[in-house]
Amino acid sequence: MKIMAKTDEFVKARVIKGYSQRELAKHSGLSHAYVSLLERSIKSVGPATAKKLSDLLGKDLEDLFKIELL
Repeated sequence: MKIMAKTDEFVKARVIKGYSQRELAKHSGLSHAYVSLLERSIKSVGPATAKKLSDLLGKDLEDLFKIELL
């Protein structure tokens, strides 16, 4: 399984929540660099991390991430 951020939706949710990439990284326990790579759909994310980010941003997981079954 591969979970990738939907770039536009992810960034929009972060901005609406008032977080910078660094602030989201701090609240989620991820590095700023990793959040940046997620937003650009360069890196995939695990299910637990996707859920944590969705909860922090107040959105459903399916709204922020696309799940590809391999």
